[in-house]
Amino acid sequence: MQRSQVADNMNIDWDVPIETSDGTVLRADVFRPTKEGSYPVLLSYGPYAKGLAFQDGYPSAWNKMVAGHPDVPHGSTNKYQSWEVVDPEKWVREGYVVVRVDSRGCGRSPGYVDHFSPRETQDYYESIEWAAVQPWSTGKVGLNGVSYFGMNQWLVAACKPPHLAAMCVWEGSSDWYRDATHHGGIVSTFWANWYDIQVKSVQNGLGLRGPKSRVTGDLVCGPATMPDAQLQANRSDFGDDILAHPLIDEWHRERTPAWEQIEVPLLSAANWGGQGLHLRGNVEGYLKAGSRQKWLEVHGDEHWTHFYTDYGIALQKQFFGHFLKGEKNGWDERPPVLLQVRGVDGFTQREELQWPIERTVWTKFYLNGQDGSLSTEPPTEDAQITYTPDGDGVTFVSAPLERSTEITGPSACSLKVSSASADADLFLVLRVFTPDFREVTFQGAIDPHTPIGQGWLRASHRKEDPNLSLPWRPHHTHDEKQPMDPGAPVDLRVEILPTSIVVPAGYRIALTVRGRDYEFAKQTGERLGHFKNELRGCGPFLHDDPRDRPPEVFGAPVTLHFKAGQAHVLLPVIS
Repeated sequence: MQRSQVADNMNIDWDVPIETSDGTVLRADVFRPTKEGSYPVLLSYGPYAKGLAFQDGYPSAWNKMVAGHPDVPHGSTNKYQSWEVVDPEKWVREGYVVVRVDSRGCGRSPGYVDHFSPRETQDYYESIEWAAVQPWSTGKVGLNGVSYFGMNQWLVAACKPPHLAAMCVWEGSSDWYRDATHHGGIVSTFWANWYDIQVKSVQNGLGLRGPKSRVTGDLVCGPATMPDAQLQANRSDFGDDILAHPLIDEWHRERTPAWEQIEVPLLSAANWGGQGLHLRGNVEGYLKAGSRQKWLEVHGDEHWTHFYTDYGIALQKQFFGHFLKGEKNGWDERPPVLLQVRGVDGFTQREELQWPIERTVWTKFYLNGQDGSLSTEPPTEDAQITYTPDGDGVTFVSAPLERSTEITGPSACSLKVSSASADADLFLVLRVFTPDFREVTFQGAIDPHTPIGQGWLRASHRKEDPNLSLPWRPHHTHDEKQPMDPGAPVDLRVEILPTSIVVPAGYRIALTVRGRDYEFAKQTGERLGHFKNELRGCGPFLHDDPRDRPPEVFGAPVTLHFKAGQAHVLLPVIS
């Protein structure tokens, strides 16, 4: 039940009730300055249990982050750190109220778990409006948080809560189908595994079988301890729900925002290494949002890290200071795009005026089926290459670059493909190799050996929307299947997600076309405790559910057909 205390220079209200329009009572923790008054609010709403400490729920991620970034724990007792939301100690002292709401059915909030559903978005809307009219609130509410706490911001902002004043989406996808559940039409198995490990473990009703808060001693998942059958009845079959909707239908549409309805000022922060979930949606959301005041930032490193570093917090505080407090701090003078441009040995910060960058030289690199080369000169002879999807596919490699070359932006690949069956899954990997042919990979959002860029497409999903497709970013409709005739080639355009890399002179660019997920190595020994699989190049964002990819269809040989000058990858070379 609700109670209050003063601790660590904050007034803290635990388990504050928020009654929703259908009578369900959500629970929130509120962290306030000790000085009486009204303050702008930073609010988050999500499923990870507000009372579960980052250090307890995700110890391997926490330990890795603080070991590599000592600025993260500095200046805080870290008692109130929670997964992917702000540390109240670093924000309350700056004159903000921090509100954490457990989403319906999770943590201390009862109800039915149905992620990103209209009911959940309505709860979020009502939580914002509740916070805005509390006596400690100025009426201005900002949204902040990583991943889930960013993804649902797009949805609620499109509903236009009257008191929503600014939003910071930190590595949160926006297109439920294309970014999250079906990459190029291929099911991502991440969500089913995520649900098992990160949601069912903190479902409301676990009670005594769940964790306890290290701060209050409360049961993180509520006072009631329910039997398994009741817990199951109180949640959706999330992984199976995704499999049951292979095309974009109403289920997907109601979990995807109407971007043009978003009008609030926004900062969208993406991760170059977040190819499986935390890149495309931040970029596309920024481009599509109707907001007149919007900014795009793209960085590297682990998915959660820069949200907590001095770099990330300074960026967030300048943004929210301007829009929630009216500070004249220079934020409105910032160019709209802030990039951490990636080199082989680090990052260089650079501001830009647009995305894609205006001075991009869109350059075709042609795939040569005769010699396996990748070149700006089109081949003159036709060729064919056949590969089996369970192998490593086909790699096309450039000559050593004559000069340092920056590739920053989205890419697209045009191919002619046939299959021995009625379908084929294409996995494309943009790669860089050293002069002695060692592959250059990076610490990605999750995986320590993330490649430069990736793209996916199921051949039967090749239909494009001509009004939304761009030369560098095809837009597939995913509203019908177009099966292949076995042995008959079809034309495909594959979206390769945005990247940034300054390739040194003497290095080589490569493109691999394959029939399964990229692997840096068969074994790496790299793991994080809240993911089921070993991290071998794609993190937890795999495409290996045999129900979605029956081997009799997607295990059939695939042939690449090379007509002179046709197969190519369009790369964003920066002049």
